[in-house]
This record gives sequence, structure tokens and C-alpha cells, in this order.
Amino acid sequence: MANYDSTITDGLGLGSSTNNIKKRSDQLGQDEFLKLMVTQLKNQDPFAPMENGDFISQMAQFSSVTGIAELQQSFEQMATSLQSNQALQASSLVGRTVLIPSKEATLVDGEGVNGVVELSESSSSVGVTITDSSGQVIRRLELGTQSTGDIYFNWDGTDIDGKAVAEGQYFVNADAKIGDGTVALETLMAASVASVTLGQGGQGLKLNLTDGNAVDFSSVRAIQ
Repeated sequence: MANYDSTITDGLGLGSSTNNIKKRSDQLGQDEFLKLMVTQLKNQDPFAPMENGDFISQMAQFSSVTGIAELQQSFEQMATSLQSNQALQASSLVGRTVLIPSKEATLVDGEGVNGVVELSESSSSVGVTITDSSGQVIRRLELGTQSTGDIYFNWDGTDIDGKAVAEGQYFVNADAKIGDGTVALETLMAASVASVTLGQGGQGLKLNLTDGNAVDFSSVRAIQ
């Protein structure tokens, strides 16, 4: 008879029947549990029978463990489904324009910069200031009197003298006169989505923008 090399079958996941039986015997299913309970009842001391409360307690413990395992499996399936749905939704954003909270704006030659100012109260004067990386004011956009809500603005890429400025990164700061003072406002910048990256290790989806930046999918405020 030829020599039998168990490493071959083990490598293919085809272990001996003894090993298979051992693996199955290490697991306690519902049928096995019930058989053990019946055996325990048959062989209990007639002078000290198992109390009903003990029996119910053991059944409850088994049901609790089984229920937790099934619940965990359900949550894992739900999480996978939600991630797939979210990925599908995010993929539909490729090529679309989204609004994200930011004070940075990327100016591309021949294109302007669009954004939104969130105004919580009516104001007699709302303005947007564009500066370069050194803090020098490039342009001031006066939006005038505005009511509560989202105020859209556009910078055409020109400076105070009306001359086109170089491509690159600029900074946007908005303010409004409310009451007797001036308050800073949050700005939402428009950006185009180039691609979507699926998060790993519990991380969410990432939107890769055409300007080279990446933002969390959850940070998107609006889709245009």
C-alpha cells in the first residue's frame, strides 16, 4: 500500500475523518444542547431534582448566547449592505459638483470660484474677502444686504484692479454686519468630484476632488 501523506490533504482542507469529528465535537449546537439537558434530567438525583428555575436559567443562557451570535451576524450583514449602498451613492457623484465646508479655493485658469455663505441672521452688509497664501488681499466681494439663508457668490479670478491672477490656491473669508458688530461666517466651496475611494478599517468613503484634495463623503453639504 502506498504511504499516505496527510500534509497533502490537510493543505487542501481535506483532513482525516477523526479530525473532522473532533472539530464538530468542539461545537455545541442546539440539538446537542437539548440532548444534554434531557440526559441531565434523566440522571438527576430524585432526592434533589433540578429546580424549574435552574432549568429555565440554563435554557435562557443558551438562547442568549445564540441570540447574540445571530444578532452580531445580522449587524455585520447590515453594515456590509449599508457600505455597498453608500459606495453606490458616492460613485454617482463622480463628475458632479459638491459643496463642502472650506476656506480654501483652487483657481483654475479660465474658470471662476463659486461658493456659498451661510447666514444665520439677516445682515445689512455681507462681504467675502479673497487672499493669497501670504495673506495679501486680492479681491473684496461686497454682497450687500442679505436675508437669512444661503448666499451664493462667484469670484471671476481677477484682483482689485480687474486683472486676472495666477492659478493656484487662495483663501476665502466671509463676514457680515449683524447688530452692532461684525461676525465671521462659514463658507462652503464648490468642488468637482473626480473619483471615490472606499474606506477600510472602519473609515468612511472619501471623495477625491479634481483640485487634488480629498474630503469625507459625510462632509458634503449639498450636491449641485
